[in-house]
Amino acid sequence: MKTVRKKKARVGEDSPEYAAKKQKFRFIDLFCGIGGFRIAFEKAGCECVFSSDWDKFSQQTYEANFGEKPHGDIHEVAVADIPQHDILCGGFPCQPFSIAGVSKKLSLGRKHGFEDIKQGNLFFEIANILEYQKPAAFVLENVKNLKGHDKGRTFDIIHRTLTEALGYTVYYKIIDAKSVVPQHRERIFLVGFRDWRYFEFPEFPSEGPKLGSILESDPPAKYTLTDHLWNYLQNYAKKHAAAGNGFGFGLVTEKDHARTLSARYHKDGSEILISQGSRKNPRRLTPRECARLMGYPDAFKIPVSDTQAYRQFGNSVVVPVVERIAKRVVETLRLPADHRPDLVLQIGEKQERLSLPIESPKKLTRYTTKRVKKPSA
Repeated sequence: MKTVRKKKARVGEDSPEYAAKKQKFRFIDLFCGIGGFRIAFEKAGCECVFSSDWDKFSQQTYEANFGEKPHGDIHEVAVADIPQHDILCGGFPCQPFSIAGVSKKLSLGRKHGFEDIKQGNLFFEIANILEYQKPAAFVLENVKNLKGHDKGRTFDIIHRTLTEALGYTVYYKIIDAKSVVPQHRERIFLVGFRDWRYFEFPEFPSEGPKLGSILESDPPAKYTLTDHLWNYLQNYAKKHAAAGNGFGFGLVTEKDHARTLSARYHKDGSEILISQGSRKNPRRLTPRECARLMGYPDAFKIPVSDTQAYRQFGNSVVVPVVERIAKRVVETLRLPADHRPDLVLQIGEKQERLSLPIESPKKLTRYTTKRVKKPSA
C-alpha cells in the first residue's frame, strides 16, 4: 500500500495575517468616469465588483476598456443592491467645489457646493453606501478647493460625517501630480478605515517628467491653431493683462510642465498650448497626449470624439497618483489592525528608531445619515 504524505503547511499559513495577505480585496468604482481608479486598484491586485457613472460617453469609454458598462445615476441604485466590497473608491464631482466651478455658477446665479442640487449632494450618496455596506476602507478624491470651500465649512461637514457619524478614521492630503506626470494638478485625497489603522500617504519623487515625454512626434495638422484663433487668444490675453488680470493662454515647450488639464479643454485648448517655434502657430494637445498627461497607458482605447475625450481626461484622476495610494491602502489592510510602526527620529545624519505606542482615537458621537430607498418598479 502506497503511503500518501500530507503536504506540510508553511509556517503561519493558518494565521489571520497569512489569510489577509492572500485576500483579493473587492472594490467599487463610484463616479467612475473612464476608469482611472479601476486601473490603479486592479494594478494593486484588487477586483472591481461595481461601477457607476451617469455620463453616456464616459460609459462608452469605460466599456471599451473594461468590457462592462457602468450603472447609471447612483441616485437610482439602492444601496442594498450594491455588492459587498472591501474598498469604496470615488472621485465625486468636483464642479460644485472647484474655484472655476464656483465662479461660473455665481456668475450665472446658480447654487454651488452642497446647495448644487444636481451634483453637490453626491457626497451623501457615498455616506449612505458607507453606512449600509460598511467597507473596510475608502479612497475619495476631489479638487484642492474642497478644503477651503465656504470658509472650510464644506470640508468640516464631510470630515465630521465620515468620522463622527460613520466612525471611520480619516487621513487626507493634497497631492500635486507633477511629480509623476508633466502637469501641475493638485487634488485632495481622503483615505478612511473602518477599524482604526495607522496609515501614511506614499512618498512621491521630487522631480517629475517633462512634457516632451508625452508628446507625439508627428501630430495631425488639425491640432495647430488657425491664424484667427491664435490672434484672438493673444489679443484676449493682452486685454486682461492691461486690466491686471491673469487670464490668458498657457504656452509651454517640451521642457516644461503643463497647467492643470480641465474638462473645458475642448472649448479652445488655450490653457495648454504647445509651442511649435516662432514660425508656426502653437497647437492643442491631442487626445492621446491628454491620456498620457493623466498617466493612462497607450493601450487605453479612446472610442469617442475629440470633444468628449478632452472632457473625459480633464475630469479624470491621475492614474499614477492613485496607483501609489492604492498600493499603500492594500498594504495597510493586509497588516494586523493593531499594527504600530516604529518611529524614526532623525538628528542631522544620525537616525534613532523609536518604538512608541500610538493610541487609537476615541469613538465620537454617531449621527444618522439618510439611506437611499430602492426605486419602485
